[in-house]
Amino acid sequence: MRLEETLGSEVNVTLKGGEMYDGILAGYDQHMNLVLENGDNVTIIRGDNVVSIQP
Repeated sequence: MRLEETLGSEVNVTLKGGEMYDGILAGYDQHMNLVLENGDNVTIIRGDNVVSIQP
């Protein structure tokens, strides 16, 4: 599955340190920096920390 196909969908992101984030994928860029929305919260994740993204 391509990353652009998950825009607007719920995703689970795992980071290098083992942390996990859930939310709606609101955006990303060419460096795979991610923007996740979860209710009133917006989380920005640097792409170099991402291990996996699962729908």
